[in-house]
Amino acid sequence: MAEPWLSADDIAAHLGVTKDTVYTWIAEKAMPAHKVGRLWKFQASEIDDWVRRGGVAADSELSPPR
Repeated sequence: MAEPWLSADDIAAHLGVTKDTVYTWIAEKAMPAHKVGRLWKFQASEIDDWVRRGGVAADSELSPPR
């Protein structure tokens, strides 16, 4: 069975961030996303791999304050 495509809202909830953060990461951090018409679609496995590879830099919103 093929993995379902998720929306920006779904991925934001999956990662515990806002949808605005997801859009920023697409533009600035090369978050894996696929444009379908005017919507962005994601696969959770690609996002999880991206996070594990360090896709979100140390200066991101998910980092604790220093």
